Amino acid sequence: MDSIKEITSAELQEMLDQDKKISLIDVREEEEVANGMIEGAQHIPLREIPEAIESLDKEAEYVLICHSGMRSMNAALFMKEEGFNVLNLEGGMMKWDGELVF
Repeated sequence: MDSIKEITSAELQEMLDQDKKISLIDVREEEEVANGMIEGAQHIPLREIPEAIESLDKEAEYVLICHSGMRSMNAALFMKEEGFNVLNLEGGMMKWDGELVF
């Protein structure tokens, strides 16, 4: 099985600063996203990913985000198997030092 490419917090910030066409998906639970999300991220809890992907664009590039990078890696592996172009945020929100929205 192919591995998922991981990007660092700094690489993601650079992509966002350059207005790269990427879609962010935060797979954390509701109580976790209440503590802040990366601006522009779409909140889809991990358990809802299988049904949610039916409405997502397979042509888009997605960065998956969770607290530490483990759940988002699981979501990324699933989405890649379904034909999506995905990256995983290495270290998740624990490593994110950019702005948060509430």
